[in-house]
Amino acid sequence: MYFVYILKCSDDSLYTGYTNNIEERIQTHNSGKGAKYTRGRLPVELQYYEEFEDKGKALKREHEIKKLSRTDKVKLIKNRKSIL
Repeated sequence: MYFVYILKCSDDSLYTGYTNNIEERIQTHNSGKGAKYTRGRLPVELQYYEEFEDKGKALKREHEIKKLSRTDKVKLIKNRKSIL
């Protein structure tokens, strides 16, 4: 299983990524060993995620979300069904 996720950083910015283990990835981000972008914006909090069985589909969706405006990302977050 693969996940595409959106994190809210401590500076209120949003970060989008993908992983095959979402809980571990959030811990990695919050330990300061995640993406360079999030290292200076800790702590991060999971706001949204989608699940995929195929890595290629997850990467495609990550790319689509990254191209969205902040306003559209916030709409995605507000319309989410649940968070882990």
